[in-house]
Amino acid sequence: MRTLVVTGTGTEVGKTAVTAAVAATALAWGERVAVLKPAQTGVGSEEPGDAAEVARLAQGTTPRELARYPDPLAPATAARRVGESGVPLKAIADAVAELRADHDLVIVEGAGGLLVRLNAEEATIADVATALDAPLLLVARPDLGTLNHTALTAEAIRARGASCTGVVIGSWPATPDLAMRCNVAELSTMAGAPLLGALPSGVTRLSPPDFAATARASLAPEVDGTWDAAEFARVHGTAPAHPTVGAFRPSPPPVPEWWNAVDTSGPTR
Repeated sequence: MRTLVVTGTGTEVGKTAVTAAVAATALAWGERVAVLKPAQTGVGSEEPGDAAEVARLAQGTTPRELARYPDPLAPATAARRVGESGVPLKAIADAVAELRADHDLVIVEGAGGLLVRLNAEEATIADVATALDAPLLLVARPDLGTLNHTALTAEAIRARGASCTGVVIGSWPATPDLAMRCNVAELSTMAGAPLLGALPSGVTRLSPPDFAATARASLAPEVDGTWDAAEFARVHGTAPAHPTVGAFRPSPPPVPEWWNAVDTSGPTR
């Protein structure tokens, strides 16, 4: 039985879409899949939450939600506002163990970013991954600023003794700008983990069958898809504009001949 924890470099990066895509590809291989949302915030009691959205897109998934808070805030903050302490880490671990009993894959979808507090004990989704001994799949944005956010999140994952199995771009636009195309080549390096896919923008508006087909084409074989990172980089990426020496330093310009004739031994002012 496998467990995967999905986190993001921040909020609204496409975690639910990626969770559904991973679920859909696993279902296509005949696996029994469950998705667990420890804490859902910002959704009314009668509205479908993220786990229900995953089940809608990846039909056949078993959805489970442990707590729901109406305010669109971090789980610990939202829980405190209604007089609760949030979902204990043990409750999350127990729910995963229960789901693992009759599922081949259990996906835990976090809220917000890696270090968002889940409860009054200040447990985070990183602590969840460590407690479950499960790898983290990191969802990132493609645009300007994502390299720093990705590097910081990956560094925090390693600092807490967890592992990052890879990075998935949560929403890749039809017309990416220069920064996005350059970031394709950099995300894996910044994360210290492979780029495992890129979901097209608007993918959650597809019908479930079309979503499943798109998910398989947008995720790498490591997560049961057919996506090819090298081909994606060839089509959508861009080569550096200038030759480089080493990893970061541009080649120095040649020294002009006249410089050698300049007397630099005297005092300067």
